[in-house]
Amino acid sequence: MIIALFSSGQIAAQGMPVYDNTNFISLVKSLVESAKQTANLVKTVNFLKAQKENIEKVNSVVKDLKAVREIGRNNQRLISMMQNELRDILNSPYIRPEEVSRVTDSFNAVVENSLATMNFIDEILTSDHLKMSDAQRAEVLKQKELESKEMLTDIRLKTKRYREIISFRKMQDMINNREKAY
Repeated sequence: MIIALFSSGQIAAQGMPVYDNTNFISLVKSLVESAKQTANLVKTVNFLKAQKENIEKVNSVVKDLKAVREIGRNNQRLISMMQNELRDILNSPYIRPEEVSRVTDSFNAVVENSLATMNFIDEILTSDHLKMSDAQRAEVLKQKELESKEMLTDIRLKTKRYREIISFRKMQDMINNREKAY
């Protein structure tokens, strides 16, 4: 006992290690919560990717529909111009009978091209024989839209040219048939 009393002043005991269960449990709970949040974020990212793809598909379809609608409008304008302008040109007394078939043929060629374009577009949109991606289909439709605008311009130019011919012949007729005052 004496030894224990004398040595107690110099002996330093470390004691028992203390283990805190509450900190460990909190750590495990926060790790589980983080895993759940990560899983939810991954689900959200996958969902957003799928929605982005759906939006791109819908966007492509909308572009296709706009191009088809514009081609349809251009063809309607073309037919309307043909009905009105061709009738006026052919009814003019300044168009010679031998020219009627040439005028009619030039306008008919444009209309036939327009109808062929519409049939081709119908084939592209409805047939699986032409294995095309949406991007390729949109590119072809855009090209056909430009062609329909060119057809409208062509009809306008032809109409203008025939109207100028009619105007020139009318003026020529007026000059040739004027009364001579001398």
